[in-house]
Amino acid sequence: MIKKNFLIDMDGVLIHGKKGLPGADSFIENLVADGRNFAILTNNSKYTTRDLAHRLNKSGLNIPEEVLFTSAMATAEFLAKQKPNGKAFVIGETGLTEAIHSQGYIQTSTDPDFVVLGETSMYSFDQITYAVRLIEAGARFIATNPDANGPTENGTVPATGAMAALIEKATGKSPFYVGKPNPLMMRTALNHFNMHSEETYMIGDRMDTDILSGISAGMETILVLSGVTKPEMIDNYPYRPKYVRQSVAEIDLSEFA
Repeated sequence: MIKKNFLIDMDGVLIHGKKGLPGADSFIENLVADGRNFAILTNNSKYTTRDLAHRLNKSGLNIPEEVLFTSAMATAEFLAKQKPNGKAFVIGETGLTEAIHSQGYIQTSTDPDFVVLGETSMYSFDQITYAVRLIEAGARFIATNPDANGPTENGTVPATGAMAALIEKATGKSPFYVGKPNPLMMRTALNHFNMHSEETYMIGDRMDTDILSGISAGMETILVLSGVTKPEMIDNYPYRPKYVRQSVAEIDLSEFA
């Protein structure tokens, strides 16, 4: 019998802020010991996979760089398929700029094919203004993910979706979001790790991104309640996760052969 694979969201599932969630380390160890293929997904485009591996290791999770996949990587692969070796005006941090460079793209403000918006803690009015004018001039508008805000240890911060809404309002042009809940993110990750949707479970803490994208990509889903979703919130959605667990600590791999 083929053992099922796992795609696992990061924030709210394995870590919160800089801390590993209780039982996350044991769950990863059990996946390795049981010979399961797994990958860690995140909508956050700020960091490279090496940076994320370091962050996870500091949180007590022994996760190699090779099993990490970000919305930046999915966005870069999407651009390369849309227009190989093209040009993009990029607003984001190292995780996004490195991923786009790796696909042979030139990053420029001169007649770009795309304006690409990602996560950063240093959005500037000048950058946003330039993006607006480039989109008005015909550049296609791409955003890594639609998350309007994100949690930090100091409280909520505006995220890519909020800034994309500002640009959309100014230009009248809607962005194409690559990250969750777009099933493109899941399909790209499945292909990247040579997994098949029918043999893979998606584990996440958000109904509106993780569970929706997992279902849309044809996967069975496991909702954990260690992040943003509370039990009473599940009925607010017209779809359901296949399984609900308090946290990854309660996932018994023998149930998911």
